[in-house]
Amino acid sequence: MDSNLRSLSSYGTQIVLSLAEDGRRELDRSEIIARLGISKDSADKVIRSLRRKGWLERASRGRYLLIPPDQGPEVIGESNLLALASRIAEPYYFAYGTAAAHYGLTTQVRNVVWIATTRSGYRQRELLGASIRFVHLTPRKFFGYESVSVFGYPVLMSDREKTIIDCVDRINLAGKASEVRRMIAAAARRIDWEKILRYLEQIGSVSLMQRFGFLAATTEAGIPPDARARLKQRLHPSTRSILGPAKKPARAIGYDRDWQLMVHLTPQDLGGEVALDPKPAA
Repeated sequence: MDSNLRSLSSYGTQIVLSLAEDGRRELDRSEIIARLGISKDSADKVIRSLRRKGWLERASRGRYLLIPPDQGPEVIGESNLLALASRIAEPYYFAYGTAAAHYGLTTQVRNVVWIATTRSGYRQRELLGASIRFVHLTPRKFFGYESVSVFGYPVLMSDREKTIIDCVDRINLAGKASEVRRMIAAAARRIDWEKILRYLEQIGSVSLMQRFGFLAATTEAGIPPDARARLKQRLHPSTRSILGPAKKPARAIGYDRDWQLMVHLTPQDLGGEVALDPKPAA
């Protein structure tokens, strides 16, 4: 018997090994009762024992996630956290700062997990020492995600391109403007610019296009000329948007003619000097 299983009771061993052999990682109380042929009270004792020893974690009301025997009960970390959190909402995908960290676009360590969903009513909760928070998205913004493996657990995560767009759309959920600007610079040579443009056009927000265009164009990586031209075609002479708070603070950058954007942020807010194009937008 695997040394990791020696501390388990016979019932506990049956549950862990049977699920592992079936290639499954989820079960509920009724399944334990059926598999073992025991009472509800006895099933609760098995569950408490497996949780205490680190073999099961509660995913949602009445449902549990198995920590498989090849990983052992010591594996309690972000991999389990995301696997557990993925069972809370439906539909869902991990987004914003959580997705950015997954792709290595940020080095900031956060104890907040952001989950995007089209359903309302989910409340913030604590899980394995982290705060699980939900962002309600309209259906037109709920796309651009895929199944990824996080230490062996398949979860739904926004892809690189949608991660960047989501972070620009909701900067406060990704850190600060300076951090989002660094994310764009870090991703610039790894993202599919055609997909970025298609996603922005699918969402259809000119303000989001302006904010993305400004942040991308003012990074060292820049923005490809064809992508820049395609975005600017969406702007109109009367188009005006704001990046930053509604009220312009002292020493703010001000109006950027190129993207027809009121930048209510200082150069420090953006992480350094920002060169603006003095010429009117074409």
